[in-house]
Amino acid sequence: MKKAAIILIQAVGTFTILASALPLLTFEEWYVRVFDFPRMQLLAMALLSLVLFLWLGTRHRKRDKALLAGLGLAVVYQAINIFPYTALAPVQVKQAEEDSTPQNELSILVSNVLMPNKNHYALISLIQNLNPDMLLLLESDSVWQEALATTTAKYPYRIEIPLANTYGMHLYSQLPLRQKRIRYLLEKDIPSIKTYVKLRNGVWVELHAVHPKPPVPMEDPNSKKRDAEIVLVASDISDSKYPVVVAGDFNDVAWSRTTALFQEVSGLLDPRVGRGLFSTFNANYPMLRWPLDHVFHSDHFKLVQIERLPYINSDHFPIYIKLSFAPENEYEQEEPEADEDTHEEAIETIQEGVEEAKKN
Repeated sequence: MKKAAIILIQAVGTFTILASALPLLTFEEWYVRVFDFPRMQLLAMALLSLVLFLWLGTRHRKRDKALLAGLGLAVVYQAINIFPYTALAPVQVKQAEEDSTPQNELSILVSNVLMPNKNHYALISLIQNLNPDMLLLLESDSVWQEALATTTAKYPYRIEIPLANTYGMHLYSQLPLRQKRIRYLLEKDIPSIKTYVKLRNGVWVELHAVHPKPPVPMEDPNSKKRDAEIVLVASDISDSKYPVVVAGDFNDVAWSRTTALFQEVSGLLDPRVGRGLFSTFNANYPMLRWPLDHVFHSDHFKLVQIERLPYINSDHFPIYIKLSFAPENEYEQEEPEADEDTHEEAIETIQEGVEEAKKN
């Protein structure tokens, strides 16, 4: 039994080391990029394998030492990736003052509803309880649009894109919108939204909503188009003269190179840094969760509240955020910066995505 246990630990440990190393490669194939996602799970597997092998295994052979060294490196590497999304790390976005005035606030509820989900009332209940200024629905079709019609009636400003391909998108706002643009950045059936929302204090904020395809066999064999769409939005934002908010299901995790590139090019901040993972997917499997749904914003804002909301029968948890416009403190928060290498990587990422889209 002990020998069998050691063999199993060695197999799991070897897999964990390989799975930790694969994302370091620059390949965009799905079977490489998929290991960007389970950082927390791989950390747990590496740590458990390391402890168990130290307890049960031998340590005098070269291969034993190599396994232990590899597991130790995997633990350190995964911990470094996850550390910014723990309460031990410094926050990237400062907390708003307690007397933050509603005139300066913007609240958004983002929900990937899961198109076949029929439990409309669960989301309706959240909307009624929270009364967000803006509501962004993803994977929403005409059935969802009709089911929420009574609830969304109080949102006079809207952009509705009901689609039956799981990439529908609905944006509802209690605040005025202008220049409402539906864009198909790389594919004719994958929309994104760019618009401007007017805060109660009169300030206009540039808002982007995104939902690119994930790099999985059923959708895309590689991440080129997803990465390019994310970076295209970042490039658009980089020249903006407005406060900016970007929300949506990136189908990418907060700690991936692509999301880091997005932040460096756009200069936007992540309110989760220093506060927690806020893992929104997969809602059905507690052991397989990671943060896919994001809200990034420019340094014009501070954070009032961020919360992962209860289960609504979707494979994603909704996420709610309330921001406070605080331009007088704009430079208190250190925004990510792009260097020459970052710009070159961004251009290359976009070119690869455009070329991939032309093939289809």
